[in-house]
Amino acid sequence: MPWRDIRFESDPSLDHMEIVVRAPSQDEEVMELLNQLAGPEAEAVVVFDGYGNVQTLNASEIVSASMEGKLVHVVTETGSWYTRRTLQSMETVLEGSRFVRISRYELVNLDKVQRYDFTIAGKLRLELVGGMETWASRRCIPDIRKRLKGGV
Repeated sequence: MPWRDIRFESDPSLDHMEIVVRAPSQDEEVMELLNQLAGPEAEAVVVFDGYGNVQTLNASEIVSASMEGKLVHVVTETGSWYTRRTLQSMETVLEGSRFVRISRYELVNLDKVQRYDFTIAGKLRLELVGGMETWASRRCIPDIRKRLKGGV
């Protein structure tokens, strides 16, 4: 669907810029536009839930992001959301923050890790805020270990 109406409206009562996307429905094109408007430099992700609610999350709010079918499942301390971004795209958006890939299908915010332990078998278990638990793949452990010790 081509854009038919792009315009600027001045509102002196605002102290910030507000962008509103109006469309007949919230489809894939609308979600892509919202993601582009958020931009990677914003370290923010436009997400939606199963009820058509759209929200922008800051990187600091995100606990983890993992592949779930064709969508990325984004978990925060207060809820669960989805985005049409790829996990690789999420990694790019969140690159300036403390996210690390723990497997082919999951990213974790290191600021949300409460405990971690290496098992005798060489596996890494991560306990996240809210009692969430996840496991890292062996191939990611060297990078995770370096990041947990304060490396870049």
